[in-house]
Amino acid sequence: MASNPPSECCAKFSLHEGTPAGVYNEVGGLDTYVVGQGDRYIVILTDVYGHRFKNTQLIADELSRNGYKVLIPDILKNDPIGPNPDFPTWLAAHGNDITSPIVDGFLAKVKSELKPKFLVGIGHCFGAKYAIQQLAEGKYLDAAAVAHPSFVAIDEVKEIKRPILISAAETDQVFPAELRRQTEDELLKLGVRYQLDLFSGVVHGFAVKGDVSIPLVKYAKEKVVRDQIYFFDSVDALRV
Repeated sequence: MASNPPSECCAKFSLHEGTPAGVYNEVGGLDTYVVGQGDRYIVILTDVYGHRFKNTQLIADELSRNGYKVLIPDILKNDPIGPNPDFPTWLAAHGNDITSPIVDGFLAKVKSELKPKFLVGIGHCFGAKYAIQQLAEGKYLDAAAVAHPSFVAIDEVKEIKRPILISAAETDQVFPAELRRQTEDELLKLGVRYQLDLFSGVVHGFAVKGDVSIPLVKYAKEKVVRDQIYFFDSVDALRV
């Protein structure tokens, strides 16, 4: 495995301040949070809290202010994790055989119906697996960024053909140092463009659910979004 399955730490969060600016529309057959304008699209594949989680929406709003239209589709079948979750039961209802076709179908429709000039994805925790799958040959994303990924198989990493940015936490039982290094070794063999940033003083989930009253967490969370924008802009500028 390139990262372990989600665990109880994935269900802990600190709610961020702000009022989301987007709207809900049906896009590609899924209820979707939509914000921003333009023909460059970012699709956020969410963690276990889903597309109506305010923290994720606020991130989408920030991304949209940098020249992107941002979509957060409901890839969880209107079934985000609840309080006091039974993770094994929830994960059984959201396995790869269920979620991967949902992501494929959504992105296929976005590509064919909305015709974006540039289509990239961001995967948070649970959603990172599906962002990484989309970097294989024949899939839909031009590039992807993932933060504190979970449930990623090393065979999925080996299939990566397009640029990837990984934002990792120093303390992370889901994406620990040995699996991070294994992932980096595979990317080096592949010869694809990659960037891996490791943030000290933070734990799994920091980029979406971290307590931003802690200065190091606030810095890391904000830096991840800035890195993602800069990375995607660079990939877009270097395309032939």
